[in-house]
Amino acid sequence: MIRLAPISLTALALVCIPLTLNAQTSQGGFETMAQPTEDQTECKVPRPPKDLDSFAYVRNGYREILRINAYKTAIQSEACGCPFKEFDWSHVVRISEQYVTSENPKLPFDVIELRSRADGLEAEFLGICGN
Repeated sequence: MIRLAPISLTALALVCIPLTLNAQTSQGGFETMAQPTEDQTECKVPRPPKDLDSFAYVRNGYREILRINAYKTAIQSEACGCPFKEFDWSHVVRISEQYVTSENPKLPFDVIELRSRADGLEAEFLGICGN
């Protein structure tokens, strides 16, 4: 068994750490740990901010309500393009009262039903706009 002096271990650590960091960043190690930002050039439904509600289930409901409202508005106005360009989360929260199906504050919406409605409106929107 080879024993290294404490100075040798320190020197070894000082040499290895930069090499490890360089290898990880050149291979995308630390760079890929960051959450990617959403590409705003593509028309996607935005994610509700976490400060909108502490429960993901409620935020998912808000997202589906946004989809329903955006597609309804686009279909009625026959406006093709990205229906999510202009939205206001405070408006979504206000209109969400009409979608409440439970008095449980953690599960106020039937998110599956909301998603189904939004998917149907999306299909109708895509049928009209041909995207």
